[in-house]
Parts: sequence; structure tokens; C-alpha cells
Amino acid sequence: MSEPSVLISVPFLASLEPRFAAAGLSTARAWDLAEDDRGRVRAIVHAGEFALTPQFLEGLPELGLIACVSVGYDGVDVAWCRARGIEVTHAEGLNAEDVADHAIGLLIAAWRNIPAWDRTVREDRWRQEDRLAPQPSLGGRRLGVVGLGSIGEAVARRAQSLRLEVSWWGPNPKPAPWPRAATLLDLARDSDILVVASRADASNRGLISREVIEAVGPTGLIVNVARGSLVDEDALIAALKDGRLWRAALDVFAQEPTPSERWAEVPNAVLTPHTAGSSTEAIPLMTAQAIDNVRRFLAGEALASPVPGPD
Repeated sequence: MSEPSVLISVPFLASLEPRFAAAGLSTARAWDLAEDDRGRVRAIVHAGEFALTPQFLEGLPELGLIACVSVGYDGVDVAWCRARGIEVTHAEGLNAEDVADHAIGLLIAAWRNIPAWDRTVREDRWRQEDRLAPQPSLGGRRLGVVGLGSIGEAVARRAQSLRLEVSWWGPNPKPAPWPRAATLLDLARDSDILVVASRADASNRGLISREVIEAVGPTGLIVNVARGSLVDEDALIAALKDGRLWRAALDVFAQEPTPSERWAEVPNAVLTPHTAGSSTEAIPLMTAQAIDNVRRFLAGEALASPVPGPD
């Protein structure tokens, strides 16, 4: 490796190497990087949910850019990087519509108990009287959105077409056509369904606490398409088991992959393996934006999608 190199940070992203090669960029893999090649690394291509430690980054003396293929960048200490002249970029809003579609899919699947009914049919347990089992309608239910960024807004728009009454909460007020709750706890108390779409960082780990979970309550549903770190997962599981929360629908988890045995005895949970934003349309766009950011950085040009600065 004799030229400036782009480092692929985790094996999860190894399949993207041909795309960087096609763009004329030399890549190396962090998990088999030779000591002599560390000084040639100029940029890292990263998935934002994975932690990049200062110890690792300090071993790359020429590093100037971390280009996250993901929208989130919670595994990167942005302030630490910027203090050392390292820029951070992300996939700005490129899969928001797909994530919102998935959130609504999880919402409907959980609210109408679709996975359980699917198993009923497949396991030959269909009884005619099941057709008269009462199921709550979505119409007129109250949906609270935690975090009104591009994903949260897309969820709110879709929710209106489902006849849901939408409100939201985020730490910073912003213009929106839906009312903002005074606090997160107020939002949870006033919501039949709580959709977590907030950006994750070190300041909001466990944001959806036991108190928030219990405020949604034994007739409520929590949907998380943001990050697993935002939800107190132990408290969520306990609440589902005890009936203090009715249902949950999760695409993200505290540990990924989440151990299957952790969920074996958990009732009323619909689970998907962090696939909300992984559409055939969005992934090429997100990869292309990361490539564009790397090329701009190496050419000394303005970056296409730097992460936001502090509010």
C-alpha cells in the first residue's frame, strides 16, 4: 500500500470495497492493517453504530476524515475528532423514507398482531372464532414521535394517513405541523404508540427509560427504528413480561446481533435485524455519498454531508 488509503473499519462493510475501487480509491481493512501502513490512512469508511476508540484513531497519524455510510454516527466522538482536525460525515437523510416505511410496517404488524396470526395459520391452529377476537383499530389513536428529524417527519406524515393523531418531542423546538409535548414523559403519557426516531449520542443513552416505558403503559406500543442504545432494553423486556407494556416492535437492539435467547420468552414483540434502512435504492446512494465525501476530502474540497455541529 504505497498511496493514500481509505480504511474499511468493520467487516460488515467489506462488501463495499469494489465500489471504492471502481471510484479509483485504494482501500485497506482495519482488521488486517499492517503497522507500516497506518501512516498512509487518510480516511475511514465507517458504520456509525460501531465504536471508534481514541486509542485506535491516535494510531492513524494522517487521518483526516471519518465517512459514515450510515445516517447515524453515535459510535464516533465527533467533538474529539474535530478537536484534532478530523472531519466526520454521514449519509444525510438518504434512507429516511425507507426507515419510515419500515417503522410503519412494524407498527401495523405489532398493533394488529400480524406475526402471531401468521403463525396461527402455518401451525394449523386456525379457529373460525378467532375472526371475532376483538382487535383495537388504529383510527384515532395517538402517536408520539421521539425526534423529529428526517425519519421522524417521514413517520409523522405516514401516520396521518393511518388516521393517527400525531404529536412529537425533541430536545430542541422546531417549526412543525404537529404539536410538541413539553417533555418526553408527557409525550409518552399521551401516546398509544411511541415511535423512537431520535439521533443517538452519548447524552441520550437510555432515553426511553423505565419511567417512559411505563408511561406508554399496558395498552401501548413502542416502536424503535433509531438505535438500541436509546431504549433501556432490560426495562422494556421486563415491562413486556409483566404486562406493564402491551407490545414492542424493534429494528435495533442494545447488542447487535441480539442473542435469540434474550427474546425467547418475551411476549408481544415484533423484531427485525436492523434492516429498516437497507433498501436496494438507499444503500447505493449512501455508499456513493461516502465515496463523494472521501474524494472531496482528498481533493481539498468542501465536504458534501458533514455531521451537524453542536446546537
